[in-house]
Amino acid sequence: MAKQEKYTTGRAPLAYDNESFLNGPDGRPLRILSEYAEPLARFRHEKIQDTVVFYGSARFSSLSQAKGAAQRLDPPAGVRLSAEAQKRSYRAKRAVDMARYYEDARRLAFLHARWARTLPGKRHRFVVTTGGGPGIMEAANRGAREAGAKTIGLNIALPLEQEPNPYITPELNFEFHYFFMRKLWFAYLAKALIIFPGGYGTLDEMFEILTLAQTERLAKKMAVLVYGSEYWRNVVDMEALADAGTISPEDVNLFQYVDDPDEAFAILQKNLTRDHLQSPPPARRHQPEIATTRR
Repeated sequence: MAKQEKYTTGRAPLAYDNESFLNGPDGRPLRILSEYAEPLARFRHEKIQDTVVFYGSARFSSLSQAKGAAQRLDPPAGVRLSAEAQKRSYRAKRAVDMARYYEDARRLAFLHARWARTLPGKRHRFVVTTGGGPGIMEAANRGAREAGAKTIGLNIALPLEQEPNPYITPELNFEFHYFFMRKLWFAYLAKALIIFPGGYGTLDEMFEILTLAQTERLAKKMAVLVYGSEYWRNVVDMEALADAGTISPEDVNLFQYVDDPDEAFAILQKNLTRDHLQSPPPARRHQPEIATTRR
């Protein structure tokens, strides 16, 4: 009779420790759920009730940085620049022009966060939130931190890695894989949205929020301020959409143009006070203190 071989079987990994499963196609629903549940747990732990979201270009820099870059490209006297060098010099000078939006976002976030810190309650109200990267995002997080407030960064893993800016509150620094889960968190807690000049990403985020408001998918009032009327009227002609009948005339009233940080703050403060600082109906007073949307 043949000698019987001994077999040993080690313990299999627990499902939630099985990295090949969690990172594979079958684990996708769990990864998606994690990008809902983990931020929710952190928001509750940090006592965040709702937010004010700043959108805008990641490519703008502060005024001092832009001026320094432009000066470095200035040619010495009598030196003629090549065509390519002239283009770089022109772009650098334009960057100085656009840097005012960085400074305005920083100022507006400071004014807003300073006011929001004075609001009574157990939770933090109207917390400045951005996409977590450079440019306008950095400016808004920076202004809020300068006001001594908590500030949120909802970063996204991209092929060209976008590093979180240094002004985000560490406990509120998030990294998302799925764009749609990141967008959910932009919309879910937001009570106001300020849209600074930006490119494809900013346009995408702006029109998504306007579509949600237009179709009444948000069970709350959301102030939408579009900052920089000259820029935005050149980029998107909303009146032309209404004139063509592709949106209703009243849809143009879903947002308001603003051009000054103090003016924008006054409008923001008025809308937030009117729409979200009054006592809630009795039936809602004992519900969790977190923003709501329609089902």
